[in-house]
Amino acid sequence: MSDLHNKDFEKLTVPLLDSMYNFACWLSGDADEAKDLVQEAVVKALKGFGSFNAGTNFRAWIFRILRNTFLTSKTGLERRNTVQENEEGFEDAVASGDTPELALIRQADSELVQEAIGKLPANFQEVLLLVDIEEMKYQEVAETLSIPIGTVMSRLARARKQVRDHIVQATGAKKTVGAKS
Repeated sequence: MSDLHNKDFEKLTVPLLDSMYNFACWLSGDADEAKDLVQEAVVKALKGFGSFNAGTNFRAWIFRILRNTFLTSKTGLERRNTVQENEEGFEDAVASGDTPELALIRQADSELVQEAIGKLPANFQEVLLLVDIEEMKYQEVAETLSIPIGTVMSRLARARKQVRDHIVQATGAKKTVGAKS
């Protein structure tokens, strides 16, 4: 039965390894550390696979393990000790659909976008990466980060705005990006 157990784990995990590595790279900012984080997270997940509830979201479960592994790493602890921005008053600032911000991000130079994402506070960066890069649903992100779905939407809106503002400032573009001249 343990072979079946391990085969189930492998079947669920292998398709997520690239996404996990990408997320770990963004979190840590270092390719080697990202490999170590993914490896450590997979080992922890395998050890705890018996506690995974079949029928629940495996991707959210393993990404939570990866994130927690990062947060307990040296880089993660340093990052958690930095001051995070206050989120109060931004519940209504949720961007949805194909916003001007997303259109600008899609057209902007990849390095500029990466730079802008890299400057985000960690809590905004995680949400933006999981939603826009890893294409997780809000509910999956909420489960992964153990936060309410409203907080996911608020952080996402603020993260997208900060990325847009950085790109606008860096390119000298006007704030009326969507308007035709």
